[in-house]
Amino acid sequence: MKIAIDARMYGEEQTTGIGQYIKQLTNHLFKIDSENQYIMFMRSPEFDRYNPPAPNVKKVKVTPRWYTYGEQFKLPSEFKQEKFDLIHYPHFNSPIFYHPTSVCTIHDITPLFFPGHKMKSIIRRVGYKTVFKGTLKNASQIIAVSDSTKQGLIKHLNIPETKIKITHEGVDERFKIIENNGIINKVKERYKITRPFVFYVGVWRNHKNIESLISAFEMLKTKYDLPHQLVLAGQEDPSYPDIRLKIDSSPVKNDIITPGFVNNEDLPVLYNAAELLAFPSFIEGFGLIAIEAQNCGCPVAASNTTSLPEVLNNSALLFDPKNISDIADKIYQIISTPELQKQLKEKGLQNSQRFSWYTCAKQTLAVYNKILQKQL
Repeated sequence: MKIAIDARMYGEEQTTGIGQYIKQLTNHLFKIDSENQYIMFMRSPEFDRYNPPAPNVKKVKVTPRWYTYGEQFKLPSEFKQEKFDLIHYPHFNSPIFYHPTSVCTIHDITPLFFPGHKMKSIIRRVGYKTVFKGTLKNASQIIAVSDSTKQGLIKHLNIPETKIKITHEGVDERFKIIENNGIINKVKERYKITRPFVFYVGVWRNHKNIESLISAFEMLKTKYDLPHQLVLAGQEDPSYPDIRLKIDSSPVKNDIITPGFVNNEDLPVLYNAAELLAFPSFIEGFGLIAIEAQNCGCPVAASNTTSLPEVLNNSALLFDPKNISDIADKIYQIISTPELQKQLKEKGLQNSQRFSWYTCAKQTLAVYNKILQKQL
């Protein structure tokens, strides 16, 4: 049978978490399945870089960008140039007036609660909900990356439980403990990190609660006179200028480092170098960053909301993301208690072993095969 994958968002440089999901899922899927034929629908520049890893994998170039009118009205005609039995949409965005047999992956329902600055207009909000609901309705099966996301789909979008399959994300092999201090020191020097540091990595958007993390860091610096730096990694989003304004007006701005997007080689090193990862989100669909950090031996302090208690499973300190004092307190507990650091490192390593891209690919393939068997 022939399976198409909408891989327009392939690669973490394109779309961070979604791009990483597509990349890791397909890498492992193509290793375990030599029977089905696959089509990777991709855009430049990733189309040009991508080399199909197996004879049963073909790449096809398409042009419409995600979240555009072209996605709805031009993309179907480009998809129709190829024949396939099933298409997997790795995100909620699909051409909703085009109805092939499909599977979709839902990572979270964040925009329902945090629409963001890009969806201030009524047209955009209506468009988002229409596309989201249309994709869910058209799908033969929905993959949710956590039970939290599954329950959100059931509660807020009235999706039948039987239509949803939970398939956790995994940890890439590059995230591991690094013993070579020379490598760690070299990367720290590159990013101008000169002291122990609290690490955040992710997009700069309002649901990530970065401003509260900055406030908690200010509180820690004032109360305990800590030598630490705060490293806020991730590409700045001009649609959310409040975060940069918060940094620039901070009394401890000289201790806040903003390296921008961190590449694949450096991110595991920074996890290894950090005193802890701070993950203050108001809402998460899975929380892959926390698992990556744990697999590098980095203690985690995270929000006690949505998917994070499920995924972290008592292996991290949890705080109320709306309570700045609680965020600061949990960070300080880790910084000031070596025994706690050791415990969280050990528990984190055990917890991260529960998640693998191989298992994700295997479970996803089972979803494909179940649908395809019904067509025979």
